[in-house]
Amino acid sequence: MHNVNGLAPLGALNATEVPRFAGLGTFARIPDIDSVSDYDIAILGVPFDGGTSYRPGARFGPMGVRQASRHLRPKFHVDLDAAPLETVQVVDAGDVPCTPFSIDEAVAQIEGYARDVAGHSGRRLLSIGGDHTIALPLLRAAKAQHGPVALVHFDAHLDTWDTYFNAPVTHGTVFRRAFEEGLLAEEKSIHLGIRGPIYDRMDLVNDKEFGFRAIRAGDLDVIGIDAAADAVRRRVGAAPVYISVDIDVLDPAFAPGTGTPEMGGLNSRELLRLLRSLDGLGIIGGDVVEVAPAYDHAEITCVAAATVAFDLVTLMAKNHSETRSHPPRGRARARVTEDTHGKPAPQACDGRPS
Repeated sequence: MHNVNGLAPLGALNATEVPRFAGLGTFARIPDIDSVSDYDIAILGVPFDGGTSYRPGARFGPMGVRQASRHLRPKFHVDLDAAPLETVQVVDAGDVPCTPFSIDEAVAQIEGYARDVAGHSGRRLLSIGGDHTIALPLLRAAKAQHGPVALVHFDAHLDTWDTYFNAPVTHGTVFRRAFEEGLLAEEKSIHLGIRGPIYDRMDLVNDKEFGFRAIRAGDLDVIGIDAAADAVRRRVGAAPVYISVDIDVLDPAFAPGTGTPEMGGLNSRELLRLLRSLDGLGIIGGDVVEVAPAYDHAEITCVAAATVAFDLVTLMAKNHSETRSHPPRGRARARVTEDTHGKPAPQACDGRPS
């Protein structure tokens, strides 16, 4: 891929020339959005946590993930056999300057900003949150560009509740709203890593009625990672895919810095293997959310989130179309920055093949 000036993509700072603890404060020290004439993938911080129901602090997630991402070596991804920053132009689009005082206003600001950054030209957007509330405006922006999407949702929680203290849009209700608004492709969405207590048995019934299927965290002990990845592939098919990763899909031992931790989650290697097994899907965007650095220790959670984000960028870069046209980027944005393996088909949470 070349940008509109015929030049090769501008990559990250060379860690053999500028130490990783120095230089740019962007994600993995990639170029700022204003440093290039065009781009294919943008990383957008969304520092909003007004929809969280337990421990606040995810508004500092983008800052923490960017800091931890200095540790990455983004030139080449060994497991995915790809050099994403040499293939497509990846930029850091800064942070959405959204209000911390109104959920509705913040959601509108996030959607508008995401539409602006993604445009309508085939660009892909990876967002760093922020609590899971941000997924709703991001899915609205994704639908405007790609139509209804298949949602691959990594999380300890379903996030398909109706309201929380009479609030219809919170980090636990976003995917019910997404279903009601027609943002999701019919019968194409799946949860992975679900566990922990729920408010009522009807939560599971309602979730199925909204077109979701689930592979619970404990199911992985029975069916294994490869069968779970195969279930995801069969579920989403050829639909455009949006991958949403709540970092609490990881067990608190591997991600303590989050707002609603649940015991019995995935370990880091399981999550990465699952993600990397989705290579080849039509991934058009995604998010990594619920990183709350104040509860973290030694950047454990932030390093995990940064690694997941780099994996998602690599997956998108590998499958990005090199034939799309590159129209002008448009107005400047105000920013606040700094395979199947012959195994039996896994069973969904209702006991049927997913």
